[in-house]
Amino acid sequence: MRNLKLLRTLEFRDIPAPGTPQCFSLWTEQGTVLVGSEHGLLEIDPIAREVKNDISLVAEGFLPEDGSGRLVGIQNLLDQESVCVATASGDVVLCNLSTHQLECVGSVASGISVMSWSPDQELVLLATGQQTLIMMTKDFEPILEQQIHQDDFGESKFITVGWGKKETQFHGSEGRPTAMQIQMPESALPWDDQRPQITWRGDGQFVAVSVVCPETGGRKVRVWSRELALQSTSEPVAGLGPTLAWKPSGGLMASTQDKPNQQDVVFFEKNGLLHGHFTLPFLKDKVKVNGLLWNADSLVLTVWLEDLPTEEQSTLKTYVQLWTIGNYHWYLKQSLHFSSYGKNKPVSLMWDPVMPYRLHVLCQGWHYLSYDWHWTTDRCLGDSDSDLANVAVIDGYRVLMTVFRQTVIPPPMYTYRLLFPEPVNQVMFSAHPQRRNDLAVLDASRQVSVYKCGDSPCEDPTMKLGAVGGNGFQVPLTIPHLEKRYVIQFENNEDQEVNPLKLGLFTWIQEDVFLAVSHSSACPQSVIYCLTAAASETSEEQGQLTISSSVTVDGVIISLCCSSNTNSVALQLADGQIFKCLWESPCLAVEPWKKPGGVPVQFPYPCMQFELAMVAGEECVLGLSERCRFFVNDTEVASNITSFAVCGEFLLLTTHSHTCQCLCLRDTSFETLQAGLSSSGVSSEEMLRKVERGSRIVTVVPQDTKLILQMPRGNLEVVHHRALVLAQIRKWLDKLMFKEAFECMRKLRINLNLLHDHNPKVFLENVETFIKQIDSVNHINLFFTELKEEDVTQTMYPPPVSSGAQLPRNPEGKSVDLICDSLRAAMESINPHRYCLSILTSHVKKTIPELGTVLQKVHELQGTAPPGPDAVSAEEALQYLLLLVDVNELYEHSLGTYDFDLVLMVAEKSQKDPKEYLPFLNTLKKMDTNYQRFTIDKHLKRYEKAIRHLSKCGPEFFPECLNLIKDKHLYKEALQLYPGDSQQYKDISMAYGDHLLEEQLREPAGLVFARCGAYEKALEAFRACGSWQQALCMAARLNFTKDQLAGLARTLSGKLVEQRKLSDAATVLEQYAQDYEEAVLLLLDGSAWEEALRLVYKYNRLDIIETNIKPSILEAQKNYMALLDSQTATFCRHKKRLSVVRELKEKAQQMNLGDEGPHDPESDLFSETSSVVSGSATSGRYSHSNSRISARSSKNRRKAERKKHSLKEGSPLEELALLEALSEVVQSVEKLKDEVSRILKVLFLFAFDEQAKELQQAFEDSLQLIERSLPEIWTLAHQPSSTTSILGPSSTANSIMASYQQQKTAAPALDAELLMPPKINKRAQWKLSLLE
Repeated sequence: MRNLKLLRTLEFRDIPAPGTPQCFSLWTEQGTVLVGSEHGLLEIDPIAREVKNDISLVAEGFLPEDGSGRLVGIQNLLDQESVCVATASGDVVLCNLSTHQLECVGSVASGISVMSWSPDQELVLLATGQQTLIMMTKDFEPILEQQIHQDDFGESKFITVGWGKKETQFHGSEGRPTAMQIQMPESALPWDDQRPQITWRGDGQFVAVSVVCPETGGRKVRVWSRELALQSTSEPVAGLGPTLAWKPSGGLMASTQDKPNQQDVVFFEKNGLLHGHFTLPFLKDKVKVNGLLWNADSLVLTVWLEDLPTEEQSTLKTYVQLWTIGNYHWYLKQSLHFSSYGKNKPVSLMWDPVMPYRLHVLCQGWHYLSYDWHWTTDRCLGDSDSDLANVAVIDGYRVLMTVFRQTVIPPPMYTYRLLFPEPVNQVMFSAHPQRRNDLAVLDASRQVSVYKCGDSPCEDPTMKLGAVGGNGFQVPLTIPHLEKRYVIQFENNEDQEVNPLKLGLFTWIQEDVFLAVSHSSACPQSVIYCLTAAASETSEEQGQLTISSSVTVDGVIISLCCSSNTNSVALQLADGQIFKCLWESPCLAVEPWKKPGGVPVQFPYPCMQFELAMVAGEECVLGLSERCRFFVNDTEVASNITSFAVCGEFLLLTTHSHTCQCLCLRDTSFETLQAGLSSSGVSSEEMLRKVERGSRIVTVVPQDTKLILQMPRGNLEVVHHRALVLAQIRKWLDKLMFKEAFECMRKLRINLNLLHDHNPKVFLENVETFIKQIDSVNHINLFFTELKEEDVTQTMYPPPVSSGAQLPRNPEGKSVDLICDSLRAAMESINPHRYCLSILTSHVKKTIPELGTVLQKVHELQGTAPPGPDAVSAEEALQYLLLLVDVNELYEHSLGTYDFDLVLMVAEKSQKDPKEYLPFLNTLKKMDTNYQRFTIDKHLKRYEKAIRHLSKCGPEFFPECLNLIKDKHLYKEALQLYPGDSQQYKDISMAYGDHLLEEQLREPAGLVFARCGAYEKALEAFRACGSWQQALCMAARLNFTKDQLAGLARTLSGKLVEQRKLSDAATVLEQYAQDYEEAVLLLLDGSAWEEALRLVYKYNRLDIIETNIKPSILEAQKNYMALLDSQTATFCRHKKRLSVVRELKEKAQQMNLGDEGPHDPESDLFSETSSVVSGSATSGRYSHSNSRISARSSKNRRKAERKKHSLKEGSPLEELALLEALSEVVQSVEKLKDEVSRILKVLFLFAFDEQAKELQQAFEDSLQLIERSLPEIWTLAHQPSSTTSILGPSSTANSIMASYQQQKTAAPALDAELLMPPKINKRAQWKLSLLE
């Protein structure tokens, strides 16, 4: 659905040269044109507009002096730096443009009709006057000469096996005699020049020759190989024209055929068979075809026609038409009308071999023209819901319109078409915000037809519906009508005659204001014209567009665009400069387009697609070059973009990676766009989606979700991009348009939770509006069934970053329950009977389904008749309920209501066999109420309710109840059912205590026994767990004697000594066994020096001080000294080894030895002499072993964990092991502060000053050593929070790989705490100042 739009024109008029131009060739490397005439060869530079070389062929005798000579071919030879010229008299001349030297390399006595070089310039084919073909090399050495007329078909002759002949086929009403008739080809067309026509395939492997057969007088096409071997001959075609052009891609050959009522362009395959055609828009015998030309990429076919002279027609024209194909339909995209007489008549056409869409035209009056076209999609650029998303396709005299908002019709079909008296060259849509559906059409006669949407007073004959309408099928369409046609009044009509596309880049700015661009024919300048509509003086039906103002711009303008939102008009020059056109000022003016900093904007490359858009609140220019480079202002943000479109605040792009990206332009930046479009950037699922290979954007329906893509073969595909969908849904929800949002979400499979999660507060405040808009029980039920606690705005559909803070949700998190309750209340207030099923669904969908309530409501419906046509019966409600809930679950819930009528109703609707439930229900009906409910609850495994009902059945059922309590461990619940002074309570407590003892919970068991009065069991439980206070209390309740109490005290003290609770053991012995001496010894063993002294002085046993306390204190001082020496030595040894390990590690990293060692964690910690290989490096080779080898017992696993950090030199994790060992030393020394403080006090008390000072000094030295060493051991470089740059100017490939390997094998999270230094409490006061 693309059109060809004129990019720019280049003119070189009145070239100073004698004679008349006959043919020309291009020297693309120099940018010059080689023109041949009856006098010689001319080299012109169309850009500089000068003649560079003029070489006469008359002086050397290659052309006659009378001007009757003719050149039949010109070819620039790149390898020889010369130009090859062939004359009709038979000379082949090489001309050196630098030295002007002429050399005749060959001559044909019979003359030369055609000279044609192969595309690779390795071969040249000559057609002679004796009807022969001569193939020569590029050095003009003959290869072979063949007769141009051959009787044989060729090497590719068809083989028939005798069946399927035409004579044996069914021929309908015409009968078999018709099949037997032989159709004789007609003679050549009257205007046929009888000359051979030669065309090469794009790869140069085959050449086709069209000649007039001497036997039949008609033309035939023969295909020859490079070796001049005949391959095939075309089938007989009546009225075959002289022109022939082989498609460069090699598929088909184009020619013309004159039929009884029309003239067609027909296509031949290589085997000579016809393959398709299209009809030229002219009456029979009105025009003749002078030539057919394919452009370099085989997408455009040029048809060069000329009016045949007739008595009725006085003014003859020459037409140059550009045809393209899409979806097997040929479109006429451009039509250039030249004069057929005088100096404006074209004499030769040629497509540029380098620039695929540049056409060169040489006119008879030495006028040179070149036209540059590019593909564009003419679409309406509105962004409101009233814009119809129209797309216009030019097809000759018609404009095919497709309204994508209402219908999606694949080409070549259309919604409606507009018919014009002349071929159309350009379509433009209005930029006025309220008239964006209006369009204006520029045709080949330079008339502008304006079509406006709205009510028309009469039916428009130029408009006709296409794929819509007819057969009783109607679509409500807004169809435009012809408002008026305007003729462009130009100052110099001669310019229009020389260049039929003098004015281009038409843009409709306002109601009656147009902008157009004209390129100067004398210098590289452009003129912008402001055209205003006015009434015509000669005709009321036609108006005229007059030039109200103009401005000249230095440079060639190649594109012009406008923004309907800001009324800005931007134009682009060929060098990439961007200018702003001030069209609203009284006098038309331009100024450079500047960025906010005042810097002018210039594209690095000229862009074929050029639009304006708001990016982060700033109006920017967007451009897409031929090489798929995408620019925002002068910043290149991507280099793989194939098409783009701006829709509101979104930018949509298709890429070479076959994806379509959608980016929000609001509150974004160039860096964000660049990151989002980069190949390494990670795009969210909402912003990116895959599309078919080669897809291009046609249009985006504004205020909708449809994105129209066109495939390379021409068909359309409508996708709903997730970003557009979610943005539109959010807009609908903000406007409380729940119905539109719901329908879109249901159709496009968007989670319906978004209806609530988008704005929970607003949704809950407007639940009645939601229900009234949806107005469908099924749709409301669908919404209920998709509800879940997950916030989809945080998981599935996160809002854009620019949308601001998230709205708060229900703090309790029970959003589903809240929604169900709110909607149910609204439905009950609106119409509870109509929404009965939805109300039931709201109960079922809650976090804890309220099936009991649901069943009760269904039961209430059973006895009443439906009150209205919308109401449902109990059977319908129950049948629906069975779709939501499993029948067995519903049956059990109905049974749990103890309502047997409800149970029977559910059971009857289920698939259950009555033999399964009727005996059970009959048995239940015979029981007492409480025991009946106990049986039901036990059957439903509701044991708490079961024991509650069983406890009401009487004492005779208590044993059964106790067994159930023991079986299901319902002790806590059962204790609440009986009074504390009852025997049942005591029995349950005893069972509870025994259960706790089995679970090894002795202290809780003792408490339970003590509470129910079982003091002996309580005493045993407390004694077993070491709770000596509670045990002694229980002994008091049991009235123990003094001896029994002393024995119990010794037993408890032994238990406490085992638990290293020496102070508690001493207290028990001293207070309850009166054994204070043993108590003192226990206190000394526990370093409780001051408590031991208290007991000595309490019982006046001062002798113990000399016999026990002082020796114990001195022995403890020695032990502390030895411990400090050991810890200090260990600390220094590990610290020294850690520095060695780290030094080896740094050397290994610098030498890039990471790839030479085993690839396991910390493998670079191996020492040079170590031969230890870690288990992780060798485990891979045994990964396929059996389970007996791979499986480990829990004991082996614990052993492996202990060996994980081995201090063995050269082990894989030696550094972590050293850090772990150093941390343990630091923590153990830190824990000694309190103990050292206590012993220093008693040492000073008993005058052991030397020992006290020695210990204090040693401990202080150890602490200072540790504090000094902490920064050296736990440095910032080895902490997990530090990050080291692995890239930089000094990095190499090996260093980067080694750094990545180090990051990959970093310490696991469990070892991260080892990389942090242990904490030291520097505020702890442990020193004794009396010793200083």
